[in-house]
Amino acid sequence: MTTISKVAERAGVSRTTVSHVLNHADRVSPHLRERVMQAVAELGYFPNPQAQSLRTGRTNMVAMLIPDIRNPFYPELVKTVQTDLEAVGLDTLIFNTDVPGGHSQEHVYEYLRQIRNKRVDGLIIGDFALHGMHDALLSIDIPTVFIGKLPNQAVDSLRVDDESACYDMGKYLAERGHRRVAQITGPHFFSEAMDRARGLRNGLLDSGLAPDDILEWEGTFLAPSGIEGVDWLLETHKQHMPTALFFGNHLMTLGGIARLFDHGIHVPEDLAVAVYGDQPQMNYIRPHLTRAGVQPALQANMATQMLLERLNGTYSGPPRTKVLTGSLQKMDSA
Repeated sequence: MTTISKVAERAGVSRTTVSHVLNHADRVSPHLRERVMQAVAELGYFPNPQAQSLRTGRTNMVAMLIPDIRNPFYPELVKTVQTDLEAVGLDTLIFNTDVPGGHSQEHVYEYLRQIRNKRVDGLIIGDFALHGMHDALLSIDIPTVFIGKLPNQAVDSLRVDDESACYDMGKYLAERGHRRVAQITGPHFFSEAMDRARGLRNGLLDSGLAPDDILEWEGTFLAPSGIEGVDWLLETHKQHMPTALFFGNHLMTLGGIARLFDHGIHVPEDLAVAVYGDQPQMNYIRPHLTRAGVQPALQANMATQMLLERLNGTYSGPPRTKVLTGSLQKMDSA
């Protein structure tokens, strides 16, 4: 079996130098790093992660909680976090709390217990994974970053200014000549959903629309409610239809676009459509959807950077809150 001693002998250096190359490469000159890594490659040496953990007190593992693995937003988030962490030698452990399944609290308690027992080095949480349980973060004693709107500021957090992005969308729709607009919102118990609804409404009102010409139906953030929202709109306002429809997230858009097609309604000829959400999957829908938001990859990049700053000690101050500004992409649908 190849050992660190054999690598040191092959490279003509001490065991300490080999250890530095493998764990603290910045402490070793490029010339020595090259010699050691050549010996590692020639001998096929792989460090023992359990032994490394005992020596350093680190697991080189970061846990990540997400609420719904079926929602395309979260696999994109996970993929980016995993790539960024892998680049610095860290592994990712994924927990899906299954918020839509109705058992999220049970899952969260169990997953947080496992996270404490496994002694992971850090934790990244995707917004709704802790729905209604933000106080659980007060007892977390490892570096943690929360992606979303965190009410108690228990840990570092990163959020998107949803309200501002949707306000810009409301102004844009009014500038395009739409004087009667409907929106299918997310559920009222998600603050992000209400931020988006309020932003669009205020953008429209500030552009001169009358309150009665802003129609709202509360959805669930899931695709079926996009279908139900379109059915509601056609059944309730068929005689006085809006000229534009806004969906509060991309999943409801998928259901809603399909339902509009079923009813023979063409976008944008019969009805303009806009959406909150900037997932890569949006690029495959026709017509191209006018949308607001921040790509999940960008959110993941920044969250990972915040966590790494904690892990490597470049930041050790009080919990931070960073805010990303959503962009408005003007496409074919509105």
